[in-house]
Amino acid sequence: MGSSSILDIIGSFIVFGLLFIMALRLNASATENNSAYFANYVLQRNLIILVTLLEDDFKRIGYCKISTHIPNPADAIVYCDSNKFAFLTDLNDNGGIDRVEYSLGAASELTATPNPRDRYLYRKVNSNTPDRWNLGVTQFKFQYSNYLEEPLTYPEAFANPSTVGLVDLSVQLESPSPVQQEYMQDTTQYQIFWRQIRLSSKNLRNR
Repeated sequence: MGSSSILDIIGSFIVFGLLFIMALRLNASATENNSAYFANYVLQRNLIILVTLLEDDFKRIGYCKISTHIPNPADAIVYCDSNKFAFLTDLNDNGGIDRVEYSLGAASELTATPNPRDRYLYRKVNSNTPDRWNLGVTQFKFQYSNYLEEPLTYPEAFANPSTVGLVDLSVQLESPSPVQQEYMQDTTQYQIFWRQIRLSSKNLRNR
């Protein structure tokens, strides 16, 4: 009887130990899943915020409350390359002309996050200090077409921005920290916004 009781106690400890290990693993898995879900949520939120701002700015390209201040909307684009774009508009709807510039910083600038690919995104209005955003942007690439929707090569677009009639932008975001041994990529919103979204302004067509 004594030996049987000791074996029962040992067996109970073993079963309890196994159950405890399983509980720890389940808890760790749940924590990891919650972290992945939160990272994905933040990524989608950042992407929505960024695209909303871009669309709001880009639809104003060439617009001015006093139309004679920008007599030729084709002159509204003042600089364009693969990851930098500047244009004229009337941000405050007061008849004044504002220069808005978007650009992507170097990967070496953003050292506060473990992700080696994310970069600052800059938005500069006139001569003001640029706003600098850390949204997890790893790619911010412009492509251009003329008014016939024919693609423009970069040297042509660089040399003569007035030939640009359509602006396409590809954006990629990644989480700043590793999740499940890899960097989270937005596999839902990212795929939608990864397409070459046409962010051109209808004002450019009013020639």
